[in-house]
Amino acid sequence: MESKMYRKIMVATDGSENANNAALSGIEITRLSGAKLYAVNVMPTIPHLSYFGVPIEPSRNVSPAEHDLHDQLEEDGRKALGAVKEMGDRAGVQIETVLLEGHPGSEIIGFAEKNDIDLIVMGTLGRTGLERVILGSVALDVARHARTRVMIVK
Repeated sequence: MESKMYRKIMVATDGSENANNAALSGIEITRLSGAKLYAVNVMPTIPHLSYFGVPIEPSRNVSPAEHDLHDQLEEDGRKALGAVKEMGDRAGVQIETVLLEGHPGSEIIGFAEKNDIDLIVMGTLGRTGLERVILGSVALDVARHARTRVMIVK
């Protein structure tokens, strides 16, 4: 069965249990609709500053600690995407994986707009407690600002 409503679906993942539950839902919707599925992970440019809109100067030198942090974020992002790809393989659903860098909410919305995504599927991603209150929720940000349907999985 092929759906006219869902031709392109995106699953946003940070590798958390909630994100993996959302990925399973996105994979099932893709399987039933015949849509194309993208798994997207966004690694924050500088996690503790980029959320506040602090620009990163391209010309500044990167310290070894920042380089190590970047490498770790990239590795974590690739692992999260690999886990979703593996879930898709088990379900017989092909998934195109995409690793982005920047502010997670903005990058997810931007990718959806540039690629004519019909449905964004995401869990209540990563942050909890005081950090969530201070930084805000990526899922809430996407749900409020995306121009397409958003499904948030608990």
